[in-house]
Amino acid sequence: MTFFGNLQCICSSYVLLSLILWLFAGYAYFVNMRRPAGDPDKKDFRFSGIFLAPITWPFFLTSFLVLLVSRALLFGIFLIFFTLALVFIRKPFIFIWLDKIATRIGNKLLNANTALIDLILSRSPTHKNMA
Repeated sequence: MTFFGNLQCICSSYVLLSLILWLFAGYAYFVNMRRPAGDPDKKDFRFSGIFLAPITWPFFLTSFLVLLVSRALLFGIFLIFFTLALVFIRKPFIFIWLDKIATRIGNKLLNANTALIDLILSRSPTHKNMA
């Protein structure tokens, strides 16, 4: 097959898939439109979103595939490092470190939440040490 033959096959496949996805988006819009007003599944879609479907689906597909591959690679790296850590690191320093980090972050989060609650309820702040 020549370059132009491949290009023609790619373009015709793109047009066919775009047409199918465009029809799916239109069908989903009209199904959603027929739902009653009190239905919790009813969404507020815009009609112009149907016409963006042929343009946006390649970006969504590419993003999904990139995220899938990167998550798989990161999980593989995590498995390798975790296995190496189990084999070579015998001292449980990571648990001590995680305890300190979790306590520090939790205290700051609780201080901030308490200040927000006091602000919303218009009470005087009970915690003077917010930093």
